[in-house]
Amino acid sequence: MYLELADLFWLTLIVSLLLHWWHSLKVKEFALKAARNYCKEMDVQLLDQSVYLRGMWLKRDDQGRVKIWRSYLFEFTATGDDRARGRVAMLGGRVTGIILDAHRI
Repeated sequence: MYLELADLFWLTLIVSLLLHWWHSLKVKEFALKAARNYCKEMDVQLLDQSVYLRGMWLKRDDQGRVKIWRSYLFEFTATGDDRARGRVAMLGGRVTGIILDAHRI
């Protein structure tokens, strides 16, 4: 059995996509943990116990290296009667900011 160059290309592409997907899941879990901790600090309740990807593109970090920047959204409540949105920004595997929309206290 011989591997042709095209077979090697497709195998490399599939493995690369799987590694990207696996890394993205880890980053999403980290963003959820950050959102949960921030909501606890701000004395609000994280709803649905989830974050979802809003945007993703390439951006440089402080050292000039290109990394994937991701923006995750989540919903929270301060009173239990309403829903508001929050955002977690991630550059690579590092949280760069968390913002809560205006809400009732």
